Amino acid sequence: LITSGFLGHRVLAQTLKFGHINRNELIQSMPEFDSARKQLEKLNTELSNQLELLQVEYNNKAEAYLKESKNLSDLVRQTKEQELQDFQNRLQTFQQNASNQLQERQVALFTPITDKADKAIKAVGKENGFFYIFDLSGGQVAYFDETKSVDATPLVKTKLGLK
Repeated sequence: LITSGFLGHRVLAQTLKFGHINRNELIQSMPEFDSARKQLEKLNTELSNQLELLQVEYNNKAEAYLKESKNLSDLVRQTKEQELQDFQNRLQTFQQNASNQLQERQVALFTPITDKADKAIKAVGKENGFFYIFDLSGGQVAYFDETKSVDATPLVKTKLGLK
């Protein structure tokens, strides 16, 4: 009786199907990824260029102030110093807003892509009877036996219409 119970578990264990995938490589192979990456790079360049222009403008104002500050009355000097401080605050606010905008845009661009990949992975897992598909790019698996694990990447790429 104990033996038959043990054998039953052994047969069950042999019917489990495990797979693995490198989710990051899959997502990066999707055409939407390249398009989203280019859009994000374009926004980053635009914001970086604007930040650089603001920084140059601030540096020019600060340099001009330093050159003329000795010849200014106290009231004018204080006014110029306040203008520089205000400009520096605007610069910092722009930098923070730009960082937030980039982050929000990244989420908006890449979430649909990762959702599509995850949906395809789940569909392939269900359609092909996998018990698990491990994501090797996420560091979720420290070891797997390649002879007993099926790389599900080609199946998922086919599901997504990728080569």
